[in-house]
Amino acid sequence: MRLVFIATGDIALPSFRYLLGHGPRPLALVTQPDKPVGRHQTLTPPAIKNAALAAGIPVYQPEKIGDATERLAALDPEVIVVMAYGQILRKNILTLAGRAIVNLHASLLPKYRGAACIQAAIDAGDAESGVTSLHVIREVDAGDVIVARSIPLAKDETGGTLHDRLADLAAVVLAETLTKIAAGTAPRHPQDTALFSYIPKLERDHGRLDWSQPAAALERRIRAYDPWPGTFTLAIEGGKETRLKIHPPTIVVDGVLAPGEISTEGGNLTVGCGEGALEIPSVQPEGGKRMSAADYLRGRKPQRFV
Repeated sequence: MRLVFIATGDIALPSFRYLLGHGPRPLALVTQPDKPVGRHQTLTPPAIKNAALAAGIPVYQPEKIGDATERLAALDPEVIVVMAYGQILRKNILTLAGRAIVNLHASLLPKYRGAACIQAAIDAGDAESGVTSLHVIREVDAGDVIVARSIPLAKDETGGTLHDRLADLAAVVLAETLTKIAAGTAPRHPQDTALFSYIPKLERDHGRLDWSQPAAALERRIRAYDPWPGTFTLAIEGGKETRLKIHPPTIVVDGVLAPGEISTEGGNLTVGCGEGALEIPSVQPEGGKRMSAADYLRGRKPQRFV
């Protein structure tokens, strides 16, 4: 089977490595251009590019994927597999595959479509998440489903742990999907359009905590947004606001504190919420390192969180 792999995010690495080890060996990898990263804006390639080059797989990095149409057409692919690429595929790409163009999507469709579906499942308190393979159409994540496999969410699940678990599950889903395509038995299960929510890309400022929300909802969000985009609050210290990162785990407790009101009784940092309160074992002041709440309180005197 002649296959081209289109991916950028690290979540696609186990699926790509599965193809390298079990086939069909990709004819090429299409990934996003190298991007500047970090304080010094060092030009950094996607990890999957490094994996492809190490395996001797040709790598294409067009600014717009349409610019690679002729090169991909010359490969005459039967199947194109897409996962976490970062660009919408247009008609000139969608018509290149002789058998199928398949997306590996990190959620159980049709519930969540879009970019931040891993975080959405934890944030909502879902009991499970999973990976879906689907036929690609021009509408985002709206194509007919081929295979869907689920996993239960742990009580301490974070965005990072679920990302890694779904990355491994995606390789299993890919293997089953390619087997069905090769046998000519890949199904087309239409999605119920009344059941989906579109989840947009998360930005760093989306991680600001709203203390008027219930403590249980905030505890889930802190886990869901770890490590990206992270969660934070503004601590009022001496009449000034300072940004304070909040890391999981946090603990939901009973409390009569007003939203954002702080208790430091017993050396613990507890914050009032719209319903209940949240005990926060560790924090990270802006420009500083992660530390225990006890160490933070020894050096700082926050009046409240906003």
